[in-house]
Amino acid sequence: MENQTEIVTNGKKPSLLGMFTSPGEQFERIKQVPKIWIPLLIVSILYVVGMTLIAMSMDVSTLIGEEIPKEQVEIVLGFAKVTMVITGIITPIIAVLISSAIQLIITKIASSPATFKQLFSMNTYIMIIGAVGLTLNAVIRYVIGGNPEISVTSLAGLLNQEKAGILSSFEVFSIWATVVTAIGLHKTAQLSKGLAWTIAIVFFLIGIGFTFIGSLF
Repeated sequence: MENQTEIVTNGKKPSLLGMFTSPGEQFERIKQVPKIWIPLLIVSILYVVGMTLIAMSMDVSTLIGEEIPKEQVEIVLGFAKVTMVITGIITPIIAVLISSAIQLIITKIASSPATFKQLFSMNTYIMIIGAVGLTLNAVIRYVIGGNPEISVTSLAGLLNQEKAGILSSFEVFSIWATVVTAIGLHKTAQLSKGLAWTIAIVFFLIGIGFTFIGSLF
């Protein structure tokens, strides 16, 4: 079956849209034809659009309870909006770079033949899920209002929480991306299913940890 799959996918380029419909097939293609620049550009554009919409949805009420002097509220709000947009620009590149580097170390320890380019391409394609989720949530928040830092598709959004917290990490697209990451590590990096799932879950838990630390500040 594996040899048949390789014959079918040989030479075909992976598809970003296919990550939603047939991720397993896309990972087989990435293993053979790892594409980076165009997918990374598309993902980055979606992140910038999403973060820009979030920034546009922010107002003075977003900073309520932050103990900011009234005369500095507008300045802080403007700075926060600019920071959001800049974050949208650099997040995809930094996230893919770091995750790929860590995964490369793990794959080498596990004697996997996966290359850095394959892992970088794999993680870039996986990020389309988060990019679409971010943009979708940003559009919804821009239309209906509410705290733009809380995703509508998260537990925090479902429970109508006013402040982003650890529950905001339990979000549909984040969980979806975690599942797809496990599939990618198995298909593209050629790791065992057990190790692939372990790595994916650990990355998800690390993300929750960062969210918890961020909520403390």
